[in-house]
Amino acid sequence: MALKYWRSGIGEYYRSLSKPAFTRALQKLVPEIAASDLQPAGAGVRAQALDRSGRLLDDFVIVRSDRMIHVCNVPSPAATASLVIGEQIVEMALE
Repeated sequence: MALKYWRSGIGEYYRSLSKPAFTRALQKLVPEIAASDLQPAGAGVRAQALDRSGRLLDDFVIVRSDRMIHVCNVPSPAATASLVIGEQIVEMALE
């Protein structure tokens, strides 16, 4: 994964070390934000799932094994609470 996505990784490092670069990236989402609005803080770790061929999975994946149903790569707590996802898991469990 590191070899395939090295450019993305370098960009992440650059934005974490350069406040102006980080600010520009944020302004794509929130144009009104300014560097003065930002304060240094700790960084989190985001796990990223890959498929068998090494491609990044952007969304959650439901995997069934013998007696278990796994919801993998859930991007947010809202996704884990989704009624539609819950209904799908219940249907799978009842099969």
